[in-house]
Amino acid sequence: MEMSGAAGFFLYFAFGSNLLKERLQLANPSAKFYQTGRLKDYKLNFGLWKEHIDNNAWHGGVATIESYPGAEVWGVIWTLNNEHLSSLDDQEGVKAGIYSPLEVSVETDNGTVLCRTYQMNNFHACPPSPQYKQVSADHLSPTGIPRSKSLKSPIFSVLIFNHVYICKSTELFP
Repeated sequence: MEMSGAAGFFLYFAFGSNLLKERLQLANPSAKFYQTGRLKDYKLNFGLWKEHIDNNAWHGGVATIESYPGAEVWGVIWTLNNEHLSSLDDQEGVKAGIYSPLEVSVETDNGTVLCRTYQMNNFHACPPSPQYKQVSADHLSPTGIPRSKSLKSPIFSVLIFNHVYICKSTELFP
């Protein structure tokens, strides 16, 4: 397992709006696509922190993960320079107590890697923000990522901010 902090970078597992490279790179310009991965025993959920309903920016729930045995969350693993660890924490509201960083083991085609990710504190479920739109098709799972017995070449669609992103095991395409 690798997280690579000593090598000058760290791995970050994104599952929500940070699937969008342009959003992530606003405050973290070193972010580079690494590969897709699967976080086992967690599920994706949407909600607000501390019942905040004055969410003017998102107008609804934002993504988080919750421990849930048997479930899985597919996402994108990014590499970021260590210098952007604090800017990523700031983006996720760590100092304000909105999200807490977690170190998680994420399965990939090349084995398991240790990644930083974030989980909302004081979570209260609510309908997702209109910024997140479900891409539904018969062959897609509820998370928009096809389920398969093999981790090889997962392909999934995500619609964020009115752009569809097709994610393969090696690239994220708008």
